[in-house]
Amino acid sequence: MDRSQKADAVAALNATFAESGVVVVTRNLGLSVAQSTELRTKMREAGASYKVSKNRLAKLALKDTDYEGLGELLTGPTALATSTDPVAAAKAAVDFAKTTDKLEIVGGSMGGQMLDEAGVKALASMPSLDELRGTLVGLVNAPATKIARVVNEPASKLARVFGAYGAKEAA
Repeated sequence: MDRSQKADAVAALNATFAESGVVVVTRNLGLSVAQSTELRTKMREAGASYKVSKNRLAKLALKDTDYEGLGELLTGPTALATSTDPVAAAKAAVDFAKTTDKLEIVGGSMGGQMLDEAGVKALASMPSLDELRGTLVGLVNAPATKIARVVNEPASKLARVFGAYGAKEAA
């Protein structure tokens, strides 16, 4: 990798960090190609990305971002999981780490807030942004449904009474 390629890699990583809501640092302890591909697929499905980069270049890219404190976690064979959704990358990384002992969660950061391994796992247990939106829509929609039911109930009672009288006279 020559100097211009390194500069491009640092700029790309810096742009990724600027757009991310969370960065999770993982340690690769011998993932096979198949496992690595599966992890990347799960990350993509969750709306996150997973990138292995040189620690020195990642430390350079972290400068002047909210994630500057992650530099101390970048030792050994590490990789970075990022996502704009504050929960997606953490959830995908933690779920995959449960299935294999070859991926270790080192820590992470959500904005300027540094997270240790337990913090990343706690973040992963939270509902995702889409799940929260669904819950809010359900809560907002529930009162409207109840109002419609209350308004329609007297009319349906009248219809049943008329139906009963109609059946009684027909018999």
